[in-house]
Amino acid sequence: MLYTRCVVFLVALACTSASELDYVTCGSVIKLVNVRSDVRLHSHDVKYGSGSGQQSVTGVHSTDDNNSYWQIKAKQGVECPRGRPVKCGQVIRLMHLQTRKNLHSHHFNSPLSNNHEVSAFGEDGVGDDGDNWNVVCNDLYWERDAKVRFKHGVTGRYLHVTGDTFGRPIHGQSEICAYSNPNEFNYWITAEGVYVRPQEDSDRLREDDDEGYKRVYDDDL
Repeated sequence: MLYTRCVVFLVALACTSASELDYVTCGSVIKLVNVRSDVRLHSHDVKYGSGSGQQSVTGVHSTDDNNSYWQIKAKQGVECPRGRPVKCGQVIRLMHLQTRKNLHSHHFNSPLSNNHEVSAFGEDGVGDDGDNWNVVCNDLYWERDAKVRFKHGVTGRYLHVTGDTFGRPIHGQSEICAYSNPNEFNYWITAEGVYVRPQEDSDRLREDDDEGYKRVYDDDL
């Protein structure tokens, strides 16, 4: 039933094909691939056996797993109209489409590497400040073919893939954590998904810079 609802949701977005879009936009439903390890950000209704005990977040190599879709939303209490391109430096939430929990981090230790744990948290897309992530990229907007990092709004750590993999019940899946320093293992790029059409053309968007979002560059970190 949940799978059917997600498929209907994807179709109902009624947006253009991904190849026609340059930017990642609010409301889009996407998969994120770690550039170095080639795994997709993933979650499922399996809880950590240690730490927070919240829903686990892992990395998987499969390209057709429906548990790897995430919807881009504004931070809690802020509107981001569907189809508006996400700016570099903008704070967003990533909501897991199947379980409607948000990508989350906190000060619990991750189960394998003892970095900071990354989990999926909240109910029906509503969580707390630990769900906020800053999009770190080198242009005005988050471009679809660009490498980006996600910096946690509370801890200042980066969404990261370790070289560690889990045993049962999620055998072979990679540990996702929040890591203290930027490096090659916390670069991500967009992959499969449904990308909502931008509301304005790119020239006008580049002139319209009155949103007050802070631009963040790798060189500043």
